[in-house]
Amino acid sequence: MNYTTTLGSIGLLYLLFAAVHPTRDEASIDQPGHSNWPNYGGNKAGNRYSPLNQINLSNVKNLKVAWTYDAAANDSKTGRQPEIQCQPIVMNGILYGTTPKLKLFAVEASTGKQRWLFDPFKDRQARFNPNRGIMYWEDGNDKRILYSAGPTLFAINALTGEPVAQFGKNGEVDLREGLIADPKIDIKKLSVSATSPGTIYNDLLIIGSAVSEYGDAAPGHVRAFDVRTGAMRWIFHTVPQPGETGYETWPKDAYKKIGGANNWAGMVLDEKRGMVYFGTGSPAVDFYGGSRAGQNLYSDCILALNAETGKLKWYYQTVQHDLWDRDLPCQPNLVTVKHNGRMVDAVAQSTKDGLIYVLDRDTGESLFPVEERAVPTSGLPGEQPWPKQKFPLKPAPFSRQLFTEADITDRTPEAHAFVKERFQKTRSGNKFMPPSLEGTLLFGIGGGAEWGGNAADPDGILYQNANEMVWDLKMMDMAARTAELKTKGNALYQANCAACHGIDRKGSGQAYPSLVDVGNRLSGQDIQAILKSGRGRMPSFEHISDQDRSTLVRFLLNTEAKASETGDHHSAAAPTAVAEKSEFPYIPPYINNGYTRFFDPDGYPAVKPPWGTLNAINLNTGEYLWRVPLGEFPELTKKGVPLTGTENYGGPIVTAGGLVFIAATYDERIRAFDRKTGKVVWEYQLPAGGFATPITYQVDGKQYIVIAAGGVKNGHKPGGSYIAFALP
Repeated sequence: MNYTTTLGSIGLLYLLFAAVHPTRDEASIDQPGHSNWPNYGGNKAGNRYSPLNQINLSNVKNLKVAWTYDAAANDSKTGRQPEIQCQPIVMNGILYGTTPKLKLFAVEASTGKQRWLFDPFKDRQARFNPNRGIMYWEDGNDKRILYSAGPTLFAINALTGEPVAQFGKNGEVDLREGLIADPKIDIKKLSVSATSPGTIYNDLLIIGSAVSEYGDAAPGHVRAFDVRTGAMRWIFHTVPQPGETGYETWPKDAYKKIGGANNWAGMVLDEKRGMVYFGTGSPAVDFYGGSRAGQNLYSDCILALNAETGKLKWYYQTVQHDLWDRDLPCQPNLVTVKHNGRMVDAVAQSTKDGLIYVLDRDTGESLFPVEERAVPTSGLPGEQPWPKQKFPLKPAPFSRQLFTEADITDRTPEAHAFVKERFQKTRSGNKFMPPSLEGTLLFGIGGGAEWGGNAADPDGILYQNANEMVWDLKMMDMAARTAELKTKGNALYQANCAACHGIDRKGSGQAYPSLVDVGNRLSGQDIQAILKSGRGRMPSFEHISDQDRSTLVRFLLNTEAKASETGDHHSAAAPTAVAEKSEFPYIPPYINNGYTRFFDPDGYPAVKPPWGTLNAINLNTGEYLWRVPLGEFPELTKKGVPLTGTENYGGPIVTAGGLVFIAATYDERIRAFDRKTGKVVWEYQLPAGGFATPITYQVDGKQYIVIAAGGVKNGHKPGGSYIAFALP
């Protein structure tokens, strides 16, 4: 990510110039016969574009597996294997990535032969979280990999795999430190990690965080650390504090108890301007904002900060007072477009609800018209929904905006009748309908766009994959529910687990599995370990005391009543103790029913296809060049059903060879598309799902494509390997 993509002849000349006259970073890492993939997103602009063309439209059909690296073989076999979401990087013929359980590795980029392996949890309790990428920095012979595992940011010697002692404490910085000033709050109990890497500007490592989405959420402040020492150099408060711009958009003391508004999806850098750009997520708690009346800056914002100082240049809020978990889910993409006859440096940001904002990089003004329209304001008691929301007019949405009766699946008469019955019992009519006790079927909780992002070529064409899933959102009155509870364990479950696994423990598919019979799969010791370390999307629950975790485990194993009978007063404690009033953690009066996709009785999406697409959008004009289904269900294809597309997680890359590469689909394939037409020109059946974003690079004159085939997501079989493709 060391250049900013531009358009037309200007863009091509720039790329040619960069190839011959690289920037300072590129000059220090490129070697003859090599072309690196040095950053998350390919370059610091997040373009996911490569000027390599050895693999092209004429020969892509000949791609073969060049090597495979079994990353999961390095992990312990205890516990359920997480997926790999990592987009690796390549520097000077060495590929760096992470295993499913977050070990860092280095392998020869031409053979997959391992050079070294670093275990972040060798001497501590594991804290698992998704990891989507890592960072590289060098100054002379000082070459470092920087990445996070759990709450720890590590600096590792890129040549040896050893921690860099001069960074933080023996190569480590605690990402929880500096987020909360209140000394009464034990930061060791905060759930803080970094699912996406940050970016490096000179000697500053700028990074966001992933935090809880509930009442125990830490604030999502963005920070810069000295890349040499690990010392924090600046902090930008995404939940403003007294005296800061935006403080007035929250209740007076919100900053003491409201978290979230975090950059979990990654960021991009304009080195020439010295500006860093990123999007933020929703404020805690998801789906209820009664304690945070107001516009809630800087949640759901595209932000531009001075990279050296952290000072705000501009902001653009996409959702005001978010009640729908509409985080900005991926890196922005820095592009240059031809707008009204002149070249404009721009920021393109995709959203969960299928929109693309194209903003002037210097001012934050939209290049295309955006309307503010009145939206429903009838919410739950105590809620104050914002009365207006933004509606971009161009580009048109790349996923559906509203679930209507016309969208109901017609795959079979039975499926249609099942979905229609549920549809008629819910509220509908506006994508900004506030959450309710009655329930709402809506798009946008899980994309639209997702964390895999998008790719942009030098002509200003954005390649964006999309999901078309309906979500079943229904709120629960915690006070009424608590009155029904008989044990403290049940109250603990409702306060901490029900938002994902459902109030009845039945879960919401493979993403949030049923816990009704969890004792048939896991022992009490296993559940304790998961509660402490987290796994996949589930954060660590260190904010719960050891005593309460034990109570919760007994509840999940259906042994709590027996413990109570034997005199364990902790199990039988009054459930209202969980909801005692306090500044932090905040206990909301309403929680959601879990992150529940809406499927027909046979397990297919409740809407008419397509269920997943790949789109090519001309950012110069805002018009679409093509849109095609992405993925298939082979059993439906065999029945003569046209390609439906599937849910997809991971993103695309685009190359000068005229190709767009993407895996991501539930049929576990990687594909190459003709970037001009959207036609599939090559595909390969992976051994497990490639729920990650591929990369491409060149070593000794040979171009490679690599994808992490980790599987696991939403019930898919586990994988754990990185697979490289090349021409024979």
